[in-house]
Amino acid sequence: MKVSIIPVTSYQQNCSLLVCEKTGKAALIDPGGDVEVLCAEIKQQNVSLELIILTHGHLDHVGGTAELAALFAAPIIGPHHDDEFLITAIPSQCQRFGFSSVKTFAPTRWLKHGDTVQFGEQVLEVLHCPGHTPGHIVLFHRPLQLAFVGDVLFKNSVGRSDLPRGNHSQLIASIKQHLWNLGEEVTFIPGHGELSTFGAEMRHNPFLQG
Repeated sequence: MKVSIIPVTSYQQNCSLLVCEKTGKAALIDPGGDVEVLCAEIKQQNVSLELIILTHGHLDHVGGTAELAALFAAPIIGPHHDDEFLITAIPSQCQRFGFSSVKTFAPTRWLKHGDTVQFGEQVLEVLHCPGHTPGHIVLFHRPLQLAFVGDVLFKNSVGRSDLPRGNHSQLIASIKQHLWNLGEEVTFIPGHGELSTFGAEMRHNPFLQG
């Protein structure tokens, strides 16, 4: 599987384009905006967008979803149903965060802990990791030992829990109970910023000691 990270919006949110190189099928994780940039990347790589996958419902992760789903006739997968309140509130999110107005949408499929998502010959495992939002999910590609963690975990930091229905203790529990069990060698792509490994964060992340 080939992975390209495409920062989008003024928040520099890490949208990931995943490509099954055997089939040419692709998935976008968290297309927060800059639809023209994402379309150009899909065209340049000459792949077929099969899925749009969302880790959670915040606007900088979902802002381009409705437009891309319409352009490519791609189903929208995720997040967990507990983030429905954020997706239905997309118009007010646009106003609150100073984004141009975008359309809301209804996911084709909500995800829950233990589900899998497939595109081409690639399979992603789903972990429900609430705390940043109640319906946040993480996606894990076991063959590459690679996790797409959205805004749960960052290099030397963790996700905010002061936004609507955030919960700090729940966030820390999600990381320690679900992510650490995947193994220290796992590399993760966060929603913003640099990549890291779970092992490095276990040892050095100041929010996760003790």
